[in-house]
Amino acid sequence: MTDRPAPTHRQLTNAVKEALRDLNIQLALLNRRLGGKVELKDADWTCLDLLNRQGPLSPKELARRTDVHPATLTGVLDRLERGGWVVRERDPNSPDRRAVTVRALRERNQELFRMFSGMNNRMDTLCRDYSATELELIADFLRRTATAGHDSTEELL
Repeated sequence: MTDRPAPTHRQLTNAVKEALRDLNIQLALLNRRLGGKVELKDADWTCLDLLNRQGPLSPKELARRTDVHPATLTGVLDRLERGGWVVRERDPNSPDRRAVTVRALRERNQELFRMFSGMNNRMDTLCRDYSATELELIADFLRRTATAGHDSTEELL
């Protein structure tokens, strides 16, 4: 049996990047499959998740945060509203009486929670194998990865 040299920092970095690419593919496939079951397209999912996490937003702000063209966003919001996922409401804080905000209808989320329960249960099981310190490190890595993705997206404007 021969001793293999320890992987270099560069090799480990490349392995992390490769794993992130695999993760991206698997999550995209999961979202697409689940989206098909509830008739939500990728952009619909993105907008709905952002509204659920950030709270009500104006269509303009939602378009900016999701990088969806305003004309495309109108179609997204129409589909989400028809599906009972969101509601458009007049913005009481705006001097413009035509101003609206978009709010997620959280009562529909139970349907999504049931559909994502397999993934959530698998993540709970996976996380049990890590200590609190390791989970903090993983969460920090993922937040920093999200920031790197955000910054890289902004560079492409």
